[in-house]
Amino acid sequence: MSGYRFKTFQADPSSRFDQLFKIFKQLITHTSGDVDEALDWLRELDKEYELTDKEYTIDDFIAELKKRGYLKDKDDGSGGMAITPKTEQAIRSNALEYVFGKLKKGASGNHKTKFTGTNGEESIGDLRSFEFGDAPQQIAMIDSIRQAQINNGADDFKLTEHDLLVTEQEYKTQTATVLMIDISHSMILYGEDRITPAKMVAMAMAEMIQRNYPKDSLDIIVFGNDAWPIRLKDLPYLQVGPYHTNTVAGLELAMSILRKKKAANKQIFMITDGKPSCLKENGQYYMNSFGLDRKIVSRCLSLAASCKRSKINITTFMVASDQYLQDFIDEFTEANQGKAYFTGLKGLGEMIFRDYTNNKKKKI
Repeated sequence: MSGYRFKTFQADPSSRFDQLFKIFKQLITHTSGDVDEALDWLRELDKEYELTDKEYTIDDFIAELKKRGYLKDKDDGSGGMAITPKTEQAIRSNALEYVFGKLKKGASGNHKTKFTGTNGEESIGDLRSFEFGDAPQQIAMIDSIRQAQINNGADDFKLTEHDLLVTEQEYKTQTATVLMIDISHSMILYGEDRITPAKMVAMAMAEMIQRNYPKDSLDIIVFGNDAWPIRLKDLPYLQVGPYHTNTVAGLELAMSILRKKKAANKQIFMITDGKPSCLKENGQYYMNSFGLDRKIVSRCLSLAASCKRSKINITTFMVASDQYLQDFIDEFTEANQGKAYFTGLKGLGEMIFRDYTNNKKKKI
């Protein structure tokens, strides 16, 4: 007998862990690496949505996290738990899937430029007529023979220079990127969590570069009253502070990092939601949170122009909608001849992804 046999659906027991782990990775990012707080949230979600049952409880899930090497006891003897490097990598992979998942099929493995020539590293499949100086290995012999038959006929076959076709090649280019993340207090004001999406984008971008563009470099810096670099492993624990916004310090540090890079393309991606309100002169802070201080703005514009002279492109992702702040970013972008995106948090990752992979600035 043929046909289909229907029976009551039974979930794969192993999938229960995967479902809970997916939620846990989101929560641990939101709580900046605080395991106890993340688990408290998970227990509350379990009460409301019945994520577990008697056969597999939250305690079973925690025990399995430890068994699989995702959690460990804290070294300070407090009795609490901490995530492991394995969890940090899993969070980055989760961020990559969450932020860039819909776009990965269209992603290119290397940055491409608009320049073609005789010494390219990768064929793009386009054919053109042979020109003096083209390398012999570029000649597409089968296509050239076919072209000769079309031009001269099959009965009196001959292959001339005018029949030759060559395959176009593209150049690949390396890119050095500095991602600047605003951690001033305004990133959690007004009832909106802006720092968690910024962290998700940074982790996704780092994971994407490690997988698809291993020759590229990504440095991540944060800026509040001051600016400092952070390690990739520090991203899940990143929090905002009671800081003003020292965009000047962030740009100066980014420029210092990029000057040491040998990549042909150098760029800064800046995620911010507030106006520059701070700078440091002779060891002293100069702060002004009211409106746009022209002294601070002028210093920002000067650095934007300096980046342009150093061929460092700045792309600003502005997650605020105030018109006067958008006017400042317009002025800042014009000084650098860079790009600016005025956006909410939704779609931020997709825009950064597209801008990064569409980088075609290298000159041959």
